[in-house]
Amino acid sequence: MSQHSIPPCPQCGLTNTYPDGTSYICPDCAFEWPMQAEAAPADAEDSRVRDANGNDLADGDAVILVKDLKVKGSSSVLKKGSKIKGIRLVDGADGHNVDCKTELGSMLLKSEFLKKA
Repeated sequence: MSQHSIPPCPQCGLTNTYPDGTSYICPDCAFEWPMQAEAAPADAEDSRVRDANGNDLADGDAVILVKDLKVKGSSSVLKKGSKIKGIRLVDGADGHNVDCKTELGSMLLKSEFLKKA
């Protein structure tokens, strides 16, 4: 880790800081802070849900299906171009991150098959 990638002390502002395990330490004022606090904004960006075109999705948005989707355990198909209103973002299994009500009932869908309406 180069000296340029080590942040200055958030308490005193001096740059004489060094890493120690999972923390940074400032020898001038003896302040310690975790390295993860610096990585938190990147994690928040990764947790955003995006549609097929890369647009951010939010709770309550309306979306349109970009391809026909076979419904598992049924002979039914959700047709391309179907509009779905009032989605809810969830952390579902296998990447199913959108909870919504379709004409076939309540379902979990992957955001990669949706585009913002």
